[in-house]
Amino acid sequence: MTAQSDGGPTSDDTEVEASTDRASAGNGAGRLRRVLSRRDPLAWLLGAVAALVAVVFVVVDLAWNQGTFIAPLDDVYIHLQYGKQLGSGELFRFNPGDPISTGASSILYSFVLAVGWLLGFSANGLLGYAVTTGIVCTAFATGLTYHLGRRLVGRAVGVWAGVLTAASGPLMWGAASGMEVGLTALLAVGTTYLFVLERPEGRFRWTPVVAVLLALVRPEGMVLAIALTGAMLWTTLGGRRAGETRRPRAALWALLPLVAPIGQYLFYWIATGTFSANGVQSKSLMSDRPTFYIGDFVQRATENLRGAVGFFNGMTGQNYAFPGMLIVFVLGLAYLLVKHRRWRSLAVALAVAFAGIVLSVSTLSTALIHELRYFQPFLPIYIVGTVIGLYAVSRLVARGRFRQAALHLLPAVALLFSLMALPQWAWRFGWESATIRDTNVSVAAWLRGNLPPDAVVGVKDVGAVAYYSDRKVVDTIGLTTNGFAEASNHGPGALYEKLRTMPEGERPDYFAVYEQWPGAAMHSFVDTGVFAPDPEMTFELNVPRDSSGWSIVPFDELKVRKANWSLAGTGDAAPVRGDVRDHVNIGSLDSEEAHGYAPQMEQPGVQPYTDLRRQEGIIDSSRYILGGETFRIGNLKPGEDTKLTSRVMVNGIEQFVRVRVDGRAVGVWDLGPNRDAWRTRSFDIPGEFVTRPDAEITLEPVRPLLSPYPEYTSYGYWVTQ
Repeated sequence: MTAQSDGGPTSDDTEVEASTDRASAGNGAGRLRRVLSRRDPLAWLLGAVAALVAVVFVVVDLAWNQGTFIAPLDDVYIHLQYGKQLGSGELFRFNPGDPISTGASSILYSFVLAVGWLLGFSANGLLGYAVTTGIVCTAFATGLTYHLGRRLVGRAVGVWAGVLTAASGPLMWGAASGMEVGLTALLAVGTTYLFVLERPEGRFRWTPVVAVLLALVRPEGMVLAIALTGAMLWTTLGGRRAGETRRPRAALWALLPLVAPIGQYLFYWIATGTFSANGVQSKSLMSDRPTFYIGDFVQRATENLRGAVGFFNGMTGQNYAFPGMLIVFVLGLAYLLVKHRRWRSLAVALAVAFAGIVLSVSTLSTALIHELRYFQPFLPIYIVGTVIGLYAVSRLVARGRFRQAALHLLPAVALLFSLMALPQWAWRFGWESATIRDTNVSVAAWLRGNLPPDAVVGVKDVGAVAYYSDRKVVDTIGLTTNGFAEASNHGPGALYEKLRTMPEGERPDYFAVYEQWPGAAMHSFVDTGVFAPDPEMTFELNVPRDSSGWSIVPFDELKVRKANWSLAGTGDAAPVRGDVRDHVNIGSLDSEEAHGYAPQMEQPGVQPYTDLRRQEGIIDSSRYILGGETFRIGNLKPGEDTKLTSRVMVNGIEQFVRVRVDGRAVGVWDLGPNRDAWRTRSFDIPGEFVTRPDAEITLEPVRPLLSPYPEYTSYGYWVTQ
């Protein structure tokens, strides 16, 4: 192997690599001890630079907020609330006494914050603890990034990887934010580095242990941990040298990271009855709308994927990456795969992990907002791969001084892009924190000073309000309050039904909400009188939006309104006389599920959103229908004539639907034109069609396939005999 001035091996001779592996096998622990015993001051210097850059972000935040540090994202306070509760002995209960909820997207980080609470940090002190933890973790991650690049290729690669990591604006934004970005970055780089240290020996002792923590810190970390598990198995079972026997115990130990996702999802299922976390239920493109359409899902996920690729390739502005960075990163992985046999399993694992992370995040409605925070922790590894790609490009240049010049010139150009973007990232950090102060933090302070201590508050942005107001909150979006994600995604009607069926002591007395997405629109609650017409307080967004019109919060004003539940449940009363055998409450997800209800939309992509309306002293929920409906009714007396009565509103010409009972056509139902008001319509089902105690009712277009389709708003069905 020829020694180069850049400190990296360049020979492609497999025998040379094999001998290097054998020489390195006994030195992995020694190398780790040298790192920890400060024998390489450059790593510590790079870490210190990263910490200093992150501290500059904190100073900018303080300057924007009159000397008080404010988190740049409301989700930070969700973590703080879970950490506070966990430190107080409330295991993942967002409010004292609440059921366990799965709104903490990082189980490990919640425990880290709980330690801070137990150490005596509270209120802004716990936020400071979180920020300090993030900065320290990012500093160590930067030092390990240097070591990772040095071990994979050479010292020059390690140095440039460390420098670019320390100058990464998006990473420093995450490091100083109070989120779990720094901790995740440290575990991601640390796990990868341990793999590199232990790979020559072919036996992994510490890599699986740290990979367990990586899998518990973020769902995206779980993807990387699983990919590295595959690389460990590949190395342990498939990379045996001649004469070696299989090592089933070593392979079994390499599977240790799988314990984390299995345990985490079992905990979700035992605690909440579902394997799906609240955040996934709320944000996944597979569940964030009433009806799942595969074409709609593919289109939206592809748009997110295209956007993510654009950011990482520097084509959607250059403040996240320099132009062509993704291509260079792929080239770096290819270089490891082709030129360094020992790192092939790692190169494949990183390719699979990054593809898996980008694809999985692209299935979330929030994939491209909040400064791409889901991707920030993996930027150090992304930077290492990119610098290796630049190193590979430099190998194409003639030997000698020109090669050395190219080796340093190319990363220097990348550094120039980072340095140009760094002030903008610091400015955005302060600007976004001022926005959170202007809105959610101010709302929390007002609630604390103006509402009774036992008041229950319904909210959309749940973090700062819960953490600072000291009031019990109900998360109408459903991140921290179980069961609300699906209702919120179905619209105001389903959300109203979920709220009004809560026990009186748990139902919100006030709401601090805004109109815009995320979550259901709120104007229907005002129109129906569920919310008082005059707000208790209005908080307007005073911080200007950026040049593109974007802000870290989705609204221009947030209003606090008193709730009025006096008409709750009035929509359940039957509008006709008779022996009511069953009632299908359209808009109530519980009633719909109990009756096997399903809207039958004639056009794919049209969503049957719910709404609510007040008329003649009655408030009732509804669904928009374009086509028909299917549901089951029960408690029938076989052989007796049955009357099916609907509460329906038709906004247009006269509408007709064909009625089927258990698949048999009974007749055509005239729903009638009844603009701007619901009406009661009844349809008689002869006893000969009622053959069982239950029956399936189908309402469908009289003329299939072609428009105009039946278009109406359905409020509910009552069955009388």
